[in-house]
Amino acid sequence: MDGRAWAGSAACVKKEPEFFFVRGAAQRAAREMCFGCPVRMQCLAEALDSQIEYGVWGGMTERERRAMLRSHPEVRNWDEWLADPENEVELPVRRAPRRAVQALERARAQAS
Repeated sequence: MDGRAWAGSAACVKKEPEFFFVRGAAQRAAREMCFGCPVRMQCLAEALDSQIEYGVWGGMTERERRAMLRSHPEVRNWDEWLADPENEVELPVRRAPRRAVQALERARAQAS
């Protein structure tokens, strides 16, 4: 997909952005929406290429993306790199612990 056309196909397209800009354990809960998203890799590539510092993108937290950037400083095009089957990528796929889900619910309630 060209540019950000992929964004219209994202699982989160109808979610409020604040849902993904939370802290701590709530980030792990927010990223669960990404796990089954058809454009997860494009979203992650966008965040890595743009070095977006905050929020959950492509199912990865801020800390996870920073670690990925540090581990692969040579990468100039994350979309190509992530699509290459030769490159090993460990993406989070586990469900958040119940306390993380509760933290997300509290953060949402406070934002209201």
